[in-house]
Amino acid sequence: MAGNIKVLALRLLDRFDQHISAQLLLLHYYHNAGEPCCGGMVGPVGFTGLHGAAFLGIVEIAEAVLNMKEWDVNATGQAGRTALTWAAGRGQEEVVKMLLKQEDVNPDQADTKYGLTPLLWAARNGHSGVVKVLLERGDVNPDQVDTRYGRTPLSWAARGGHLGIVKMLFEQGDVNLDRVDTASGQTPLSLAAENGRSGVVKMLLERGDVNPNQASTRYGKVPLLFAAQNGHLEVVKVLLEREDIYPDQADDHGKTPLLLAAENGHSEVVKLLLERGDVNHNQVDNLYRRTPLLLAAENGHSELVKLLLERGDVNPSQVDSLHGWTPLGWAAMGGHLGAVKLLSQRGDVDPNLAQRRFDERPFWWAAQEGNLEVLKTLLERVDVNSDHNRFGVTPLAGAIENGHWEILKILLNRKDLNPNQLITGYGWHMAGRRS
Repeated sequence: MAGNIKVLALRLLDRFDQHISAQLLLLHYYHNAGEPCCGGMVGPVGFTGLHGAAFLGIVEIAEAVLNMKEWDVNATGQAGRTALTWAAGRGQEEVVKMLLKQEDVNPDQADTKYGLTPLLWAARNGHSGVVKVLLERGDVNPDQVDTRYGRTPLSWAARGGHLGIVKMLFEQGDVNLDRVDTASGQTPLSLAAENGRSGVVKMLLERGDVNPNQASTRYGKVPLLFAAQNGHLEVVKVLLEREDIYPDQADDHGKTPLLLAAENGHSEVVKLLLERGDVNHNQVDNLYRRTPLLLAAENGHSELVKLLLERGDVNPSQVDSLHGWTPLGWAAMGGHLGAVKLLSQRGDVDPNLAQRRFDERPFWWAAQEGNLEVLKTLLERVDVNSDHNRFGVTPLAGAIENGHWEILKILLNRKDLNPNQLITGYGWHMAGRRS
């Protein structure tokens, strides 16, 4: 029975690049890998029986295919990958060993789509056994960069958190630990920090020849900034343990670790940074001059708003330079009820403070955007007749214009509301909009 299966398999693989099963196999692979299928080609062009056997990793079949006829073991199929590249990228260690025994095999041949060698594919996908086999050879470059991203095997392994592979690459004498890639201008340490690979970060920092403050050439972010932005608490802790890490280092937009963590709602990272005495709690970015509190309020992170307001040194009414809005203004516009409640109940926050650009107030935005609960929260602290923008458009006008009928009912039930208030910028009354 097994012999019959083997015969059938060899018949299929003999002309595999013309068979529907090859196309289905590749479609399945590229779909799961999140890549466009087949390098833009139609059908499994050049995906021979040898490629198929290497892809599947069935050693007995792969050996039989090799003995079936003369093969060019360095021939490329889909996306310019050789049989060795397919086997290495999929962790088919035994097939890799078998292919490396072929006299004319090129162990360092890169594919034509990404420029990744077998070692790069294996490091990228975390196949430590294959990496070990390849590194044992003297004709494989352990510091080769791919042409698409400009990353070395160490960069890929660090990004993926593959500790064993990182350690193996450390043992190679000619690996640049601080090499910057071309895709994002990041070092292996930066890539590890960005992706939350705390084990790799520790391992790299233990080396005396790794720069922990190398900023990416594309974003101007040091490893700490990437970790804070993505909420990788353990990485942030590891980095802050070092005396040569500056916790208030800003990126190209002037955003510090605290600003990025607050903007993205990473409360544990914010807590950790606030505990330090060398972090500015009111730091503003250099793009729109927004504070951590303003960014937290703008994005509806009420837990962080509460945390920051508990600090005695945080300005609750700092305005940005884009619109001149306060944290309360941003929270009201976004309909972030939790943040609005926390800010509006403070005596040092003026809910009637208008933004500089068009004079809109938090209450006006609540009516305009139809944020009913936010409007109710602000209602008792505002003058509903004086709350209009620079064009004279009142909250009542905004509610009617946008069809927010529940808000309209609430406003019309106010005894102090003038329903015939003139919209000065357009010269019409609310009642029938008569000029």
